[in-house]
Amino acid sequence: MKTKDIAVLAGIIGIVLMMILPIPTWLLDMLLVINISLALMILLVAMNSKEALQFSIFPALLLITTLFRLALNISTTKLILGQGNAGSVVATFGSWIAGGQIAIGFIVFLILVVVQFIVITKGSERVAEVAARFTLDAMPGKQMSIDADLNAGLINEQQARERRSKIEREADFYGAMDGASKFVKGDAIASIIILLINLIGGFIIGMTVHGLAFADALSTYSVLTIGDGLVSQIPALLISTAAGLIVTRASSEGNLADDITGQLFTYPTLLYIVAFVIAMLGFFTPIHIITTLPLAGLLAFSGWRMQNNLNQKQVAEEQMEEEQQIEEVRSPESVINLLQVDPIEFEFGYGLIPLADNQQGGDLLDRIIMIRRQCALELGLVVPVIRIRDNIQLRPNEYVIKIKGNVVGGGELLLNHYLAMSPGYEEESVTGIETTEPAFGLPALWIDEVTKDRAELAGYTVVDPPSVVATHLTELIKKHAHELLGRQETKALVDNLRENYAALVDELIPSVLSIGDIQKVLAKLLREKVSIRDMVTIFETLADYGTYTKDPDVLTEYVRQSLSRQITQQFSQKGETLRVITVGPGLEKKIAESVQQSDQGSYLALDPASTQSVYQKLTEQVNRLIQSGQQPVVLTSPTIRMYLRQVIERTMQDIPVLSYSELEPNVEIQSVGVVNL
Repeated sequence: MKTKDIAVLAGIIGIVLMMILPIPTWLLDMLLVINISLALMILLVAMNSKEALQFSIFPALLLITTLFRLALNISTTKLILGQGNAGSVVATFGSWIAGGQIAIGFIVFLILVVVQFIVITKGSERVAEVAARFTLDAMPGKQMSIDADLNAGLINEQQARERRSKIEREADFYGAMDGASKFVKGDAIASIIILLINLIGGFIIGMTVHGLAFADALSTYSVLTIGDGLVSQIPALLISTAAGLIVTRASSEGNLADDITGQLFTYPTLLYIVAFVIAMLGFFTPIHIITTLPLAGLLAFSGWRMQNNLNQKQVAEEQMEEEQQIEEVRSPESVINLLQVDPIEFEFGYGLIPLADNQQGGDLLDRIIMIRRQCALELGLVVPVIRIRDNIQLRPNEYVIKIKGNVVGGGELLLNHYLAMSPGYEEESVTGIETTEPAFGLPALWIDEVTKDRAELAGYTVVDPPSVVATHLTELIKKHAHELLGRQETKALVDNLRENYAALVDELIPSVLSIGDIQKVLAKLLREKVSIRDMVTIFETLADYGTYTKDPDVLTEYVRQSLSRQITQQFSQKGETLRVITVGPGLEKKIAESVQQSDQGSYLALDPASTQSVYQKLTEQVNRLIQSGQQPVVLTSPTIRMYLRQVIERTMQDIPVLSYSELEPNVEIQSVGVVNL
C-alpha cells in the first residue's frame, strides 16, 4: 500500500477512536481548526469545479467529514461535562458570539442552526434528489443519442465508450449525493440534541458535582455549549453550501467566479439603471445620500469600466479574426480553397449594382428565386445557388454569366432605358440605341422612358433591364442544365424519390443501375430540354430495361418513349397540328447502314460528304420554317433518332429531334419539309 493509502486508513480509524478515547485539549483545538480548514477547502473546490464529476469524491468526503464532526462533538461533550473546559477554540468561539450576553449568544446560535437545517441542508437534499431522478430518467435518451452519433460516423467507438462511461458516472454521482445529503440532515439534528445535552447536563453536573452556583454554572456551560455548537456548525454550514453548489452546477460550463462575472455582469447598461435607483433612494427617502451616493457611483463606474472592457474585447476579437484570415491566406493549405468552383456565377460591373441592391430598388435576388422555382417546375432540376458578385474588371454596364467558372453568356444593360424588340417591321417614330437581345440574339433598341409608350403602341415588345437579365439567365440555365446535374445532385433527387417510392428505388439502385448510370440518362434528357420531373416514370422504365442493357443512349430512348405524353404536350398544343420536318427513306437507310458497334456501344460513322449534305438540306428547311414564324421540329423513325441527333447537335443544338414513338397517337402531324439524300 502507498503512504497516502495508509494515511487515509489511519485517519478513518482515528476518527472512530476519538469517540471512545479521551483527547487532550491541545489536540482537540488542533483537530477543530483542521475541521474548519477542511470545510473551507471543500467549499472552495466546489466553487471552482466546472462540472460535478470533477469533484466525484464529494459524496464519500461528505460522509467522512460528517463522521469527523460528530466525533469532535462527542470529544468536546466529554470535556465539557467532565472538566468544564473544552480548549481554547471552543471557549473563544463561545465568548466571541455571546459577548457577555448569553441570551444573544443562544439566539445567534439558534438562527445559525435554523439556516443550516431548514434552508441549506433541506434545499441541498431536495436538489440532489431531483437531480438523481432526472439523471436516471435521461439515461436511455442519452444512450440512444450516443448510438445514433456512432452509427452516423460522427464519433468513433472509443469516444462512444467514453461518453457512456461519463453518463454512468453521472448517474452514480447524483445517486450517491442523494444518499449522502441525508447524513448532512442527520448531522444538523444531532447538533441540536448535543446542544441540549451539553446545556442541561452541564447545569446538573456543574451544580451537583463541581459545586458551582446556578449563575456560575449557567455562564460557564452556556458559553462552552455555544462555542461547541459554533465550532461544529460553521464547518457543517460550509460543507452543506458546497453540496448545494455541486448539485446545482448541472448547466454550467465554467467555475462559479466565471459564471457570476460572465452572466450577472453581462449587461453594463443595467448597472447604470441600478446606480440611478440607488441614487434616487438617497435623494427622495430618509436614507442619507452619504450612504447611497458612494454605492451609486461605484456601480456607475463599474458599468463604465465593463462597457470599455467589452468594447476592447470586441475590437481585439475582430483584430484576431482578421489576423487569422490573413494567416489562412498566407498558409499553404489555403490554396485548396481556390479550387472550389461555383456551379453558376453572375458577375456585373459597378454600374449595375442597383440591380442587386434592395435599398436601391433592385429585385434581382427575388427574380433568381423565381428562376429556380421555374426551372424546378419545367425541368425537374434543382438549380444550385447562384453566386452574385460585382467585378471591377468588367465595363460598368456589362455582365457575364458563368457555368462552372466558364463564361457562357453576357451582355450590356442601360439601367435608365428599356429594351424594345421589333414586331417584324420598323416604326420610324421609335428610335433608340441599336443592340442585340442577349437571350435569343434578336435585333433590338434601347429606348428611354418617353419612347416606351410609343413603342408599345407600335407593337414592340418592351422589357426592363432586370427582365432582360432574368430571361437571359433562365435560357442559359435551361441550355446548360445537363452540366449542372452531377452525381451528387442525382443522389439528392434519388433520396427525395425514396421518401415515397422506396421499393422502386431499392429495386433499381444499385442492383440494376448505379447513380452514375442514372445521371447519364437524366443528363441526356436535359440536354434535349426534356423535363425529368416525372422521376417515377423514368425510374420505372429504367427498372424494366436496365436488366437488358446498360447503354445510356439506348436507355434514354426507352425513357423518351415512356414520356411520350409529356413530349407531345411540350411541342404540340391541344387541338393543333404539329408541323414537322421529316427524314426521307434514303437518309434513314444511309444512317442505319453507317451505325457501327463496339464494346462501348454503338456509334454513327457517317462520311463527311453525307454529313455536309444533311447539314445543308436541314438548314434550308429550318430557316424556311423560322422565317414563317413556326418552330422547327425534326421527325424520324425510333431506330435512327439518337444517331440523327448526334449529327446535328453540334450546329443545331436547339432543334428538337423526335421519333414517331415519342408522339401520342391522337396528335395530328403535318410534314412541311423533307430531308433526304
